Amino acid sequence: MDVIEKKYLETGEVSQKVIFRSKNLSLELNATVECAEEGPSSPHTNRAASNPFAGTRSTNDSSRPVPVPDVTFEIKDAVNAPHRRAVACFRFRGKPTVSFTLRVPLQCVEQRQGSDSKEHISSSEIEEVHRNTHKYWHDWISKSQYKGRYREVVERSLMILKLLTYVPTGAIVAAATFGLPEDVKGARNWDYRSCWVRDSSFVIYILLRIGFQDEAERYMTFMSDRFRYSRLPNGALPIMFSIRGSTDLPGIELGHLEGYRKSRPVRVGNGAATHKQLDIYGELMDAAYLYDKFGKPVSYDQWVAVRDMTDFVCNIWTETDESIWEVRDVAQSFVYSQIMLWVAVDRALRLSNKRTFPCKQRHMWMEVRDEIYEDVMKYGYNKEIHSFVQSYEANTSLDSAVLIAPLVFFIQPNDPRFTSTLDHIKRPLSRGGLTDDGLVYRYDFDKTDDGFQHSREGAFSMCTFWLVEALTRAGKYDQKYLDEAVNNFENTLSFGNHLYMFLEENSSSGEQLGNTPQASSHLALISYVALLDAAVEGFTDRCMRSALHSIWIETQVGPRVAARYKCVRRNTLSGPCQTRLLL
Repeated sequence: MDVIEKKYLETGEVSQKVIFRSKNLSLELNATVECAEEGPSSPHTNRAASNPFAGTRSTNDSSRPVPVPDVTFEIKDAVNAPHRRAVACFRFRGKPTVSFTLRVPLQCVEQRQGSDSKEHISSSEIEEVHRNTHKYWHDWISKSQYKGRYREVVERSLMILKLLTYVPTGAIVAAATFGLPEDVKGARNWDYRSCWVRDSSFVIYILLRIGFQDEAERYMTFMSDRFRYSRLPNGALPIMFSIRGSTDLPGIELGHLEGYRKSRPVRVGNGAATHKQLDIYGELMDAAYLYDKFGKPVSYDQWVAVRDMTDFVCNIWTETDESIWEVRDVAQSFVYSQIMLWVAVDRALRLSNKRTFPCKQRHMWMEVRDEIYEDVMKYGYNKEIHSFVQSYEANTSLDSAVLIAPLVFFIQPNDPRFTSTLDHIKRPLSRGGLTDDGLVYRYDFDKTDDGFQHSREGAFSMCTFWLVEALTRAGKYDQKYLDEAVNNFENTLSFGNHLYMFLEENSSSGEQLGNTPQASSHLALISYVALLDAAVEGFTDRCMRSALHSIWIETQVGPRVAARYKCVRRNTLSGPCQTRLLL
């Protein structure tokens, strides 16, 4: 670590820098001081100072002396740590501006074509960068077609997804961090800086529905290349990729790091990269179908890749896997994976029918699709507890992943089998459910063998949003579910931070757990909000039509008869618009 001598610039600014060096990386921290005029005739910025570190300055007789902060870096030993630190203590007086910039040192980038060769970054240039940044994000978010009641929440989620995007390839990472624990001082610490195939369906659906065609196209191109060129020798598809499309993601433990709040081990890469997770074929096929429906038509070459992959799915759908929760060493026939395998074959059939693509195996696909469905209904639903279960083997354990069923049109949300499952999941953990304070857990970790004994975790944000979306879909047929969904959603929003940023999990006390920000959490949030607006507007429209019909009845038959009609109609309506519209 080196402190570079101060420089007094002709612009009246003063610059000092510190260079931090490690074995493979150097970073330069610049501090630039700019002083403001306090004279009665010129309240604006004035850079004509010969020595801003002198304590005060004055540029003309009508100006009062302006005190200037003395920003001087010093190298000090850190307390209870083996490293040194750079410290600068100063006091603001008057209206100065101190700008800090962190960049790669000039000598490290001067050989790069098009790199910034300026040794000093002035305050005016920093202000220009701020303006350009603000304009870029304003122009980008203006493409959003969502104008509903949760506009700020949705726009912040969209910006988070944009920040998680690697522009050169269009890949979107699951989260920006690694090593943040799901269980403080526990072993559930992962690296989420990779692109999961599992997120593809939600990504395509959200980007196209909200109006971001370019991002959807780049992401679809990235995923399309993966299932065309990255398949394994046996025909299987890796479950995740690096932002550049690589599948070389070995899990490595960094034993020299203490971890966040002493949560060890700290891992980079991902040991689950070699897992067999059969559900990914459903998410990928759904993404292809949605892109063809709402984006651009898929090409013939893409269809050939879809067709080959569907044939592969038809041959392996009876196998066990580790599924969405990436359980360790406990492969089973998970109901979630079976549902998504059904989705894979169903979407391939829909795409073939819509585009009249050639498909010699059509009849075999239909048979497999129906067989998967019957299997789920026979082995994935426990008639004694009246609920869908986690797996064919663990047929008494609940799993919130099955909430996806109506979202992918595997089952209607008002089907008694699904509504009874909803009622079970909504129960508190202490009563055999998966919900606590409106937050939903993946499964009961005290009863499920996931390879991490004696390790707890928080409620899963994505599953919480899946619950409220399932409730909203069921609310189309039973108003009580819609009311409950809105209340749960408002409660869930309170667990985000002041920027509506959601991590992977939340504890019942409100502490955020896991890596951040979590793409799947924000994708599920946007999906739900878009559905909620449509559901509420649809219900309001029905109430309005009923109210207008009541008014028409009164004009036709008189107020006394109409009053009896209103009384009957009032019993069929519920919700906040009931009294407002009928009185």
